[in-house]
Amino acid sequence: MSVSAADEASSVEKGKEVAFDRKKGNCLGCHAIAGGDLPGNIGPPLIAMKARYPDRQKLYDQIYDATKRNPNSAMPPFGRHKALSDQEISDITDFIWTL
Repeated sequence: MSVSAADEASSVEKGKEVAFDRKKGNCLGCHAIAGGDLPGNIGPPLIAMKARYPDRQKLYDQIYDATKRNPNSAMPPFGRHKALSDQEISDITDFIWTL
């Protein structure tokens, strides 16, 4: 495994940890995610994410501040409110993009 592949795998694992952490990202509070327990149903299931977001940056932007694209979004603006760091959002993006 190359260094960049190892870094990417590490980022995906870190992203999964934050996404599943009920005190941090808590993606499961609103979304069904493969491998997650007790998912919410407010948001869409996180499946086929590369097809839905072919541009990784657009997925990152959605997680960072969903209200930019949709001012009425129920999704919290994790980056704008500093609930998650830029690195945590990047890691979550890497994880979600694998779904």
